[in-house]
Amino acid sequence: MRAAVFEGGKLEVVDGIEVRAPRTDEIVVRVGAAGLCHSDLSVVNGTIPFPGPAVLGHEGAGVVEEVGGAVTRVKPGDHVCLTTINHCGVCPACSEGRPTMCRATFGKISKPFTREAADGTAEKLFAFANTSVFTERVVVKEVQAVPIPEDVPMASAALVGCGVLTGVGAVLNRAKVRIGETVVVIGVGGIGLNAIQGARIARAGRIVAIDTNPRKEEAARRFGATDFLDPSGQDAVELVKELLPRGADYVFECVGHPALIRAATDMLAWSGAAVLLGVPRSDAEGTFLVSGMYMDKTIMGCRYGTSHPQFDVERYVDLYRKGELLLDELVTKTYPLEHIHEAIHDLESGSLARGVLLL
Repeated sequence: MRAAVFEGGKLEVVDGIEVRAPRTDEIVVRVGAAGLCHSDLSVVNGTIPFPGPAVLGHEGAGVVEEVGGAVTRVKPGDHVCLTTINHCGVCPACSEGRPTMCRATFGKISKPFTREAADGTAEKLFAFANTSVFTERVVVKEVQAVPIPEDVPMASAALVGCGVLTGVGAVLNRAKVRIGETVVVIGVGGIGLNAIQGARIARAGRIVAIDTNPRKEEAARRFGATDFLDPSGQDAVELVKELLPRGADYVFECVGHPALIRAATDMLAWSGAAVLLGVPRSDAEGTFLVSGMYMDKTIMGCRYGTSHPQFDVERYVDLYRKGELLLDELVTKTYPLEHIHEAIHDLESGSLARGVLLL
């Protein structure tokens, strides 16, 4: 089968990839659609160190083809949204309802894929983020698959598995934004748009979107922004304080740049919180004004929207079917897998909310 394989610093679509059969608690899913996320590009450009050869992709939806002997919650033919969290379900974090903090989800890299090497032997390939959806079939843990109604388009459903869980979840689960509070979102990409609509769903009082690409304003407002700022050549902090003289209750940094993390803390009101969603280099360091933090300000890390995937995917799909959560509008353009480099170019140029690969 075909797959987008990262090797030697490059990402190429190749044939001849095989995936192993499912173990007792696993399933095989025929991938229907896969979202292209900045985290995938971060592997290619070295921001996220990751070994190769590896099949990339972590935002997907598809149809269950085969299940292991202990699987009970899904069956062949079910449409599912895939998530990256393969939590154990029994550790202290899982028992407390914090699956994103389950240690079983960290540091374990499997090799479920194989291909024929030059010497005729079977060469194993790594999986990325426990999913690897840039291919036709994947094997994942049962807990990573959430059944969805068949009337939800695959391209839209795929985005729930990362962008929506992360962005909306950061607002509703991690920050717990309340009615009337003020929100600033730095970076209007796939994560930023979902943070914006998360704030709208939470009924925030004012939602300020910030991006240096003025073409992002239309989408930001469609998803719920009440204001849009292009800080090019200006001080973003001062621009925010002109709109919000007391500062913002919450600032979501969705770019992953140390200077913007500092700006996020400077934009805060007393008792405000900066939530970090963007992914900088693993060795990046940030700064903040210590004296400002004494006014009960907080800097929050956030993994995967502090999500409860089995619950949150169902909730977000329900909101989508009611017209309250925008999914179709996130899909700017779809591409066949062979055109992944075109999709990457479009994402890097800033012309996409999300590009989706159709398999």
